[in-house]
Amino acid sequence: MEPAEPRIPLITDREALDGSGRAVFDRIVESRGALLRPFELLLHSPVMAERVAELGHAIRFDSRLSDADRELATLAAGRATGCAFVWESHLGSARAAGVDEETIVALDAGSSGLPARAADIVAFVRGVCGPEPASDETFRAAHDRLGDDAMVELALTVGYYSMLALTMRAFRAC
Repeated sequence: MEPAEPRIPLITDREALDGSGRAVFDRIVESRGALLRPFELLLHSPVMAERVAELGHAIRFDSRLSDADRELATLAAGRATGCAFVWESHLGSARAAGVDEETIVALDAGSSGLPARAADIVAFVRGVCGPEPASDETFRAAHDRLGDDAMVELALTVGYYSMLALTMRAFRAC
């Protein structure tokens, strides 16, 4: 089955934007190496696209979460929100960060066969993305591993990638 056409045109050409929009386009491309799908939508609102890009930069490069924990949480958010783009665009980063192939396969299958640390993080992500908040038990398990500061950053990471996923889903661009 082919993916549906996005509900609004994607902005892939910087010339489609006015001067300030082009500047945002250029900053996004400079920071990421390319214009990625979420920003092809978000550039319909250059101010918001720029703020979202800044938050994404902070989450990826200024977080105290380990790279592996951040990328695992990102993959889990992609699966929990049903956004193939988030999942697929982070597989390479997750592997490079040290998320092992068995963990990726188990997460992809929705399996409970995850290592303990990954299971605690994934359960928390699923709780954040689900219709009910993470249970106290789920929260405590992740918190015991990460502590206060990293839990806030974990929740922000999940929120960021969920925001991108939900925005892309709204426009059938996921």
